[in-house]
Amino acid sequence: MYAETFRPLFSGHETFALRQLWLKKAVELVSGSPADTGTHRKERVKNVFANDSAIVRLGVGKNMVASIRHWSTACDVINEGDGQLALSPFGTAVFPQGGLDPYSEHASTLWLVHWKLAGGWEIPKRRTHRSATWYWVFNYIHEQSFSSRGLLKALGEYADARGVSISPATLKRDVEVCLRCYVSRPESSFDDFADSMLGELGLITTQGRDEYALYRGPKPTLTDGAFLYALLEFWQSYAPQQSTLSFETIAYEIGSPGRVFKLDEDSVAARLIALETLTKARYQWSDSAGLRQVVCTKALELGEALELAYV
Repeated sequence: MYAETFRPLFSGHETFALRQLWLKKAVELVSGSPADTGTHRKERVKNVFANDSAIVRLGVGKNMVASIRHWSTACDVINEGDGQLALSPFGTAVFPQGGLDPYSEHASTLWLVHWKLAGGWEIPKRRTHRSATWYWVFNYIHEQSFSSRGLLKALGEYADARGVSISPATLKRDVEVCLRCYVSRPESSFDDFADSMLGELGLITTQGRDEYALYRGPKPTLTDGAFLYALLEFWQSYAPQQSTLSFETIAYEIGSPGRVFKLDEDSVAARLIALETLTKARYQWSDSAGLRQVVCTKALELGEALELAYV
């Protein structure tokens, strides 16, 4: 987060946490009609979230439309470039009708959305990191327990150090939304459950009125394929020219799968050992002479790894 290429954003969600069907809705909105082509289509896609018709098509209020755009971009479902919107490879593969998991019912989708928000994927290529608080929580909090007050203080100091102008109220709302993505609020209303897409991951639990805990340990619902996808995306960003990656890097480096998924050492090792069978020996675990690492014999494409997450 201290790299010059990391441009943090602490707003954009309009105080709405990510809901289960919003990413599918965003894909459908940007995809439009197959017959809509050429210049007209480019202009329509460019302004699709700003048009009043988006309120009708998405079936939500104006602020929620803006929130859906924010989340779909933050989760790498839609790319924004040169004023244009386009589906990303991740968004194209998973969320359209007939995709790998259009209704976000598979556990891999939840884990990969979490990865997109908090992981270390392709940071140098991102114009703005729209989920900086998520990235901080899962990479820079080293203690098991933390408080929202302590988190606010740390993020405020970080923003000051980076010269980011952000009001305390805006930062407070961002922290609240981040926590609400993983922890249901005390009130048991329908909306509380609706806006907690990632709550079932069990990554953050409440310990008191303002006390939270990060759960590090095995994650039974995290598939080996989803772990592989995150590993490859991290690998491509962290050391794209290397054919090996150390256990310590995978388990503990900022933005790594071990850190972002909050896996303990035994769980990381088990995942890495399973890669040989999963990838038909294209990625192999090596533990010799005290050096623990993964060896790539033939690289997989991210699309291939993504399909393995849904096997």
